[in-house]
Amino acid sequence: MDAKSLVGASSSFLLPPPPPPPTTAASSEHRPTVSYRPEELDQQKVTQPLINYVENVHFPYINDFNNYERIVKIGQGTFGEVIKAKCKKTGKIVALKKILMENEKEGFPITALREVKLLQRLKHPNITELLEICSSKATSYNRGRSTFYLVFKFCEHDLAGLLHSESVKFQLPEIKGLMKQLLNGLYKIHMSKILHRDMKSANVLISKDGVLKLADFGLARPLIKALPGQPDPCYTNRVVTLWYRPPELLLGDRHYGIAIDNWGAGCIMAELWTRSPIMQGETEQQQLTLISQLCGSINPTTYEDCDKLPLYGKIDLPAGLRRRVIERLQSYVKDAAALDLIDNLLALDPKKRIDADRALNHRFFWTDPMPGELKRLMSTLHQSMFEYTATRGPKRPHPQQPPPAAHSHGQNAKVPASQGHMFDRVF
Repeated sequence: MDAKSLVGASSSFLLPPPPPPPTTAASSEHRPTVSYRPEELDQQKVTQPLINYVENVHFPYINDFNNYERIVKIGQGTFGEVIKAKCKKTGKIVALKKILMENEKEGFPITALREVKLLQRLKHPNITELLEICSSKATSYNRGRSTFYLVFKFCEHDLAGLLHSESVKFQLPEIKGLMKQLLNGLYKIHMSKILHRDMKSANVLISKDGVLKLADFGLARPLIKALPGQPDPCYTNRVVTLWYRPPELLLGDRHYGIAIDNWGAGCIMAELWTRSPIMQGETEQQQLTLISQLCGSINPTTYEDCDKLPLYGKIDLPAGLRRRVIERLQSYVKDAAALDLIDNLLALDPKKRIDADRALNHRFFWTDPMPGELKRLMSTLHQSMFEYTATRGPKRPHPQQPPPAAHSHGQNAKVPASQGHMFDRVF
């Protein structure tokens, strides 16, 4: 099957790919380098660079959706839905992530191709594992088009669901163990030159054995290396769920880096004690206000060169506020080292924000009590806990998280806090 057929998502896509030709030392050395022109690929047209890209994607075996027995829906969002299912042949439990067909005429979405390619690069104990792709057969019910699913190893819980339950109480060694695993996964992602771009508690999965796995790479993308004489790479700022979105994105920055994920890690770490997201803005304007109230006023003194960002001066930013991260959190977080690490992860200036490598060497992880395992605590839980199921049951209220591309804005906003219509949807 050629690349054009793959982009069109024909029925032949259901067949297993032919075996690759024998690889010799010479052929691997002379493999042509794939070059991409973002202005072409962003339009999702079947151009030669796109064909070259698809030809370099090695897919897992594509199986029949009917091999799986649907059990229950465990997730829902702008991406589609996530289903807990059982393989009829092996009895193994898996998670099926439905691929949202954004444009039926274009066939299999290029965004899903990117997610598959990135997950194949990210083999790590603390990163979700892609097993295969499966599809349903084209029928009159689905208007003659197949539906595709990414098949993942199943994890019994997500962190948002666990924090929603009053019966789950993390002790300090367990919190240290959680954060150590989270930062190890994030370190792998960043060392692989990839941005996650949607760090939040609902995307932190935890297995019954206490293994944490970072999930949902639907917004992830590779970092682009700036070429000599070329402008800095430009990414969309319409990413990261609002409550976990860092100030640089809210101010319109499109030349960001791994620091955006580290901000999310700081929000998640604080949430391990507060039990709910620490800044729950309803609009981008309000989110900037909440950030200012916690982390201090945003100005060139606290955030170097922030006045050069597209939306600085066009959005009302509170002035005269001092930084109060430690003061506001110390009633929840009784460990001084933990407060210091959260404070460093929530630095307003991304250049001063601690990264995963330095965070793992922070004294928080190297003072008593040492990081502990989660297996014992997880063994006491007799049902899965997910954000989706927690918010639908008769339990204490838990606010739904605004999606990454929230378009609502406060009345005081002079302009939208993220502008432009360029979405870096593909490589």
